Amino acid sequence: MSQPFLHLPVLLNQSIDHLDVRPGRNYLDGTLGGGGHSKRILEKSSPDGKLIGLDRDPAALTAARENLIIYGDRVLFFEGNFSELAEIMAGISFDIHGVLLDLGVSSPQIDRQERGFSFQGDGPLDMRMGKSPLTAEEVINEYQPAELKRIFWEYGQERFSGKIARAIVKSREISRITTTGQLTGIIKSTRPEMPTKTLSRIFQAIRIEVNDELGSLKKGLQAAIDIMVPGGRLVVLTYHSLEDGMVKDLFRQAADPCTCPKGLPFCACGKKPMIKILNRKPVLPDDDEIVQNPRARSAHLRTAEKL
Repeated sequence: MSQPFLHLPVLLNQSIDHLDVRPGRNYLDGTLGGGGHSKRILEKSSPDGKLIGLDRDPAALTAARENLIIYGDRVLFFEGNFSELAEIMAGISFDIHGVLLDLGVSSPQIDRQERGFSFQGDGPLDMRMGKSPLTAEEVINEYQPAELKRIFWEYGQERFSGKIARAIVKSREISRITTTGQLTGIIKSTRPEMPTKTLSRIFQAIRIEVNDELGSLKKGLQAAIDIMVPGGRLVVLTYHSLEDGMVKDLFRQAADPCTCPKGLPFCACGKKPMIKILNRKPVLPDDDEIVQNPRARSAHLRTAEKL
């Protein structure tokens, strides 16, 4: 029997408030998961607001279809990455008044050892959120040492990146590394007392590489702005500093794209602001939510409105 896809939506009330969900308006959830945020959006946009639910994980889509079945044809489901929003929306005829992107890995993905996302267990080195052609096993066994060091540093910000990369290469020369347990053991062998943070950073870095998470985010944020009507809201939840920094920078560029030299009395580049940033500082979960859902502790919520 398969495990149920159980995931607590993070910053639920704040997300809905920032989306400014209203009856009769239409929204897109680009990271549908089990449908927790989408359920609230559909409740608040009733009786006839529509929702497009998108996820790259087939298991998440199956769960969301079951959880949102009572909303009937108000919901359209698509399997894919939010970086593909432009292509998906090409076949949609109604306006979109808001987009929600809840980034990172869902609890069911982390908890299921066969998905290979967690170092707390032993499963195959997979880490694919959807139909990525690349697996964690291929990254670990086939990347050159310099490339391993680079992704551990750039995507994990791990200061022992080089040492860990060398240990992985030395181990795979003896036999192929195929499980999360093997990889965890190799990482732990590089230091007498291995902090959990290091394991988290290395697994995060591999996951980002496998799923091209930062490349998808850059493309997806622009696409989300493009598909909304003026006044539409884009709400993004991030869970680590790389994501949050990218969202912050891309919002800033979209809000102030002018490239003219400072001091020029008029704009000569012709680039106009696309959005207005609604919260300069991110919204964070309160203590009660963190107690109820510890995985929410690193969440940051940022919102922009299309001009």
